[in-house]
Amino acid sequence: MDDNDKRRHIRVKSTNLLNFVCRGENGEPYHQGMGRTLNVSEDGILLETYKPLDPQTSISITIGIEDELVDIEGEVVFLKESAKDIYVAGIRFSQINDKEQMILLQFIKEFQK
Repeated sequence: MDDNDKRRHIRVKSTNLLNFVCRGENGEPYHQGMGRTLNVSEDGILLETYKPLDPQTSISITIGIEDELVDIEGEVVFLKESAKDIYVAGIRFSQINDKEQMILLQFIKEFQK
C-alpha cells in the first residue's frame, strides 16, 4: 500500500455481477438495479452502475462470489460519473454475517495469490 493511501484494507480488482436495492430513511426500497464490482475489500466495494446512487443512501447488495451469493448491507459513501451514463460508487459495508464475511475474506485471499 502507498504511504498516501489511507485505506485500512487491501482492494483486489475483481469484476462480479451484483444486484442492489437502495433504501430510504425508513428502510423502504425505492430503487433496484444491477451493477458490477470494480474492486473488493473486506469493508467495501467499488460499484459500477448505469444509474446514479445518492451518497449516504443505505444499500442492500447481493453479490456473486465464485459459486456463492453473499448478502451485504452498506452505505454509499461517494459517487462520480466515470463516463456518459456510467457511475462509480464507493460502498462501505455496514452489516455482513460471519459466514458471508468468511466467503468474502477467502475470495480476497485467493485473489491475492
